[in-house]
Amino acid sequence: MSGAASEAHIVATVERTARELLKSEIHDALAQRLDVVAASAALDEPKKIAELRAQIDTIVRELLAAYPAVFSAEELARVQQEIIDEALGYGPLEELLAQHDVTEIMVNGPGHVFVERNGKIETTNKRFSDDRQLRVVIERMIAPLGRRIDESVPMVDARLPDGSRVNAIIEPLALDGPTLTIRRFGKTRLTPQALVDIGAIEEPMLDFLRAAVEARLNLVICGGTGSGKTTFLNCLSSFIPDGERIVTIEDAAELRLNQTHVVRLEGRPPNLQGAGEVRIRDLVRNALRMRPDRIIVGECRGAEALDMLQAMNTGHDGSLTTIHANSARDSLSRIETMVMMAGFELPVRAIREQIASAVDLVVHIARMRDGSRKVVGISEIAGLEGEVVTMQEIVRYHQRGLDKNNKVVGEFEFTGVQPECLQRFAEFGVSFDMHSLSKMAGAPVLGKVASW
Repeated sequence: MSGAASEAHIVATVERTARELLKSEIHDALAQRLDVVAASAALDEPKKIAELRAQIDTIVRELLAAYPAVFSAEELARVQQEIIDEALGYGPLEELLAQHDVTEIMVNGPGHVFVERNGKIETTNKRFSDDRQLRVVIERMIAPLGRRIDESVPMVDARLPDGSRVNAIIEPLALDGPTLTIRRFGKTRLTPQALVDIGAIEEPMLDFLRAAVEARLNLVICGGTGSGKTTFLNCLSSFIPDGERIVTIEDAAELRLNQTHVVRLEGRPPNLQGAGEVRIRDLVRNALRMRPDRIIVGECRGAEALDMLQAMNTGHDGSLTTIHANSARDSLSRIETMVMMAGFELPVRAIREQIASAVDLVVHIARMRDGSRKVVGISEIAGLEGEVVTMQEIVRYHQRGLDKNNKVVGEFEFTGVQPECLQRFAEFGVSFDMHSLSKMAGAPVLGKVASW
């Protein structure tokens, strides 16, 4: 490190330390002049929040007036905002939560805050003063939701009012201090055409999937964590005709359908006494009694896979779900494993027969090295040969490498396979031009990044 850089680092460290000392002194003064407990209890009442904010603002201004020669006006304004954020908001996270391009916030203890922006993870200069401040922010997030976190319940998974998903773990499970993960979703819903525009899918592929949804084929969307499965499921759901009754089932509600006849169901974890849990499997079973035209399960993770297959096989065609898997073939193995978790000693062949007759298409989505997301494969389940579920790949994405800017370069390829579901399209009177799919030129497609 050069002399100038070293000096700048020292100055920045001193300024940060001085700011923290000032904030600590003002916090102590606030505690004496304001009922902080009452303030926290009123955070769900907008009118009281405004009153408290005005009170705190006045007190902080008075206290900061004693330091004009020590700090610049800009620095004092920053300290004032930080104190208000800590007293009424989420402290150091407030600024990050206001940035719409931040899709994930990850806090690894008080000193390390990371964000995902445009598909890439970045470190930030945000930090909490200590474990206690981070715990206060976590508790402030989950308390209005009727949840708590302590040594007896050291993990919590919840959904904020804006739809963001929150996961927190504290000691003794988190060894280096409390951890917090916030997964955020865009204010505006990504449209199918937007997926084409960013190069995530080609127009003929999207038209094929549109026809599949309209013809009531059962679809499974697979991919890794953060690959965009839920967002893509949202996009495909827009092709469901408006007159149908749709029941959505999720652990934490993320789907936002535009249709008018939608019933949204959400699972519930057990309370502190271990009672009151409502599993996804319970909701799938109950949904069958609600006269649904389609059932959409946000993500199959366990024994509910058996009930989902049975629903698909008993007149609820056109159902959709997502699953964590790294390929179309892996997704079938995952479904098979999850069915075994249901507690029934079903023969492997019987399970595979259920899968082969229930699932029509598997759409594989992946997050590429440059942060972009793409539909890297569309496969059709062809049936059962012996004890093997057969599938045929209709479209695949072939990556040829990275360009000089480290952007993914490749093309979508039609495999030449004639989908068997074309007959289903005809039976339902759904229009689809197979020539558009077979004529995909395979022109190079650059990876583009979007928050989805």
